[in-house]
Amino acid sequence: MSTQPPEQKIRQLLASMPSKRARIVIEHILEHEFITTEELKNYGYEHPPRAARDVREAGIPLRTFRVPSSEGRLIAAYEFGDLTGIRTGRSQGRRAFSKKFKEKLYELSGGRCAICSGQFESRYLQIDHRVPYEVASDVSESERNEQDYMLLCGSCNRAKSWSCEHCANWLNDKLPQVCLTCYWANPENHLHVALREVRRTDILWHEGEIEAYERLKQLAQESKFPIPEYVKRIVAKYLSDI
Repeated sequence: MSTQPPEQKIRQLLASMPSKRARIVIEHILEHEFITTEELKNYGYEHPPRAARDVREAGIPLRTFRVPSSEGRLIAAYEFGDLTGIRTGRSQGRRAFSKKFKEKLYELSGGRCAICSGQFESRYLQIDHRVPYEVASDVSESERNEQDYMLLCGSCNRAKSWSCEHCANWLNDKLPQVCLTCYWANPENHLHVALREVRRTDILWHEGEIEAYERLKQLAQESKFPIPEYVKRIVAKYLSDI
């Protein structure tokens, strides 16, 4: 068994780590013991959890806790977790996707986000692992199966990231089969949403459909219901009538 001190192992991983965000987080923690979301924003990262996620994806465990910000409100901070849990062989992070691979996904999806079904130009869609990288890692491009990936718009990708990063399976068990029955991996046929026993659907009204949405909003306001609740009532009535 290796007796190499964890800090020394981390410094060795840094040498082969291409992610600038991950390196900044690690170097800051090595020097200051922890890094806050406020400090990450000072480095220019407007989505601090993404920077912390880069470190975790590189195989280095982080613990999240709360500290007062410069304005006195509680904000998130990150420090190294149990460093006996460092996973080697992941310091290179995610493998890049080729333009050809994205074009294939775009063709298969009809240019639609897999979550909200909104239609977008290719540049507004992002390739996402159905089973999060943190859970199942990655494979070489020659081994990739298009069915293991999907295209998401920026809004849905951020929502999925937040939900996954607060899921017990993502944090602890890391069972791919659990992820595959989640809404974020299989929105058309899911059994849970980040282990919560609920069902979910996201709807985007696009261009020529906006007039219908505005009418729906008006009716919901007149009925004094939030739009999601009003939609559920319409669906329930429709189903009872057929």
